[in-house]
Amino acid sequence: MTADAETIRYRAATGDTPAAVDLLDQTRIPAELERLVCESLPELHDAIVRLVVRGAPAIGIAAAYGVTLAPVDSSASPENVRRCYYDAIEYLATSRPTAVNLFWALDRMRGLVEASTDETIGDLPRRLIDEATAIHNEDRSMCRAMGKHGATLLGDCQTVLTHCNAGGLATAEYGTALSPIYYLHEKGHTLNVFADETRPLMQGSRLTAWELSQAGVPVTVCTDSMAGSLMQRGLIDAVIVGSDRIAENGDVANKIGTYPLAVLARYHDVPFYVVAPTNTFDLELESGDLIPIEQRSEDEMRYTLGADSNVHTKGRMAVPREASVINPAFDVTPAELVTAIVTEQGVIKQPTREKVQQHFAAIQTPAS
Repeated sequence: MTADAETIRYRAATGDTPAAVDLLDQTRIPAELERLVCESLPELHDAIVRLVVRGAPAIGIAAAYGVTLAPVDSSASPENVRRCYYDAIEYLATSRPTAVNLFWALDRMRGLVEASTDETIGDLPRRLIDEATAIHNEDRSMCRAMGKHGATLLGDCQTVLTHCNAGGLATAEYGTALSPIYYLHEKGHTLNVFADETRPLMQGSRLTAWELSQAGVPVTVCTDSMAGSLMQRGLIDAVIVGSDRIAENGDVANKIGTYPLAVLARYHDVPFYVVAPTNTFDLELESGDLIPIEQRSEDEMRYTLGADSNVHTKGRMAVPREASVINPAFDVTPAELVTAIVTEQGVIKQPTREKVQQHFAAIQTPAS
């Protein structure tokens, strides 16, 4: 993607210019490319809630940078400086409940605050910026590693189906579920991609179709309800999705509509792959039943997208006022329906609790 389409940028404070987190406004794609510059914690918090920035890894990166926007008084006592950063971390943690990368990134920032001493407190702002930058750079490397590992599963495929957006727009670059597709494209093996619309906010049709088109990857948009028919006709060689949180037993939380895709894939003997970095795993949760599911505004269901596909503005009424609506942002796919989980460290085939534990044990004790 071009520089104008870079998902997240950080602007350090200089002179009278405050620090800022500069975001590509994904609520306006594909109609227009606009950026939103957040100079305060409330602005960034609102941007995360409104999906200006979205995708589990990108949310974590944005939140890490966001900690540096805390309104710290440099003349305050070390205790008060730390308290200001703690308050910023707790505030940003309230923005989205399901994506564990958010909490993982904020925990890394909290660790620096906790490690600071009264003597080193003056270095804390710089150290926080360095840590957020490291999180950003690490995600770039992880995305490329996931692409390489995931490509080994798709080498014999011609057509894949994906849901929501798990590409460069959802990460530092390259993506999670889309990373193997980009990797193969660069190697001369271009897959044909079907992208579910992903109702109600159409992340598939608006975002995935846009970024794949920009990269020269052929993409066809289909409604969410078409997936089963496509599999029945033998048009899908594999389903590949991202994730916002994975439990210890391999249960996967992803955008609403992922679970029925996994059921359909199993029925039609189509492999179902999940691609996510290891920081998307929540090993403190034994199963997906414990994953908190974000409930979003009813208006996302009650109205079509507004003018120019802007998800912030209401379009035409789509549901009668008398009817109730339900709008969970995510669902959970049981591990038994997952053919493999791809991380930056490798592939977990037929994931189980034991296999997930072995995957992480191998990371902690690499072979000599």
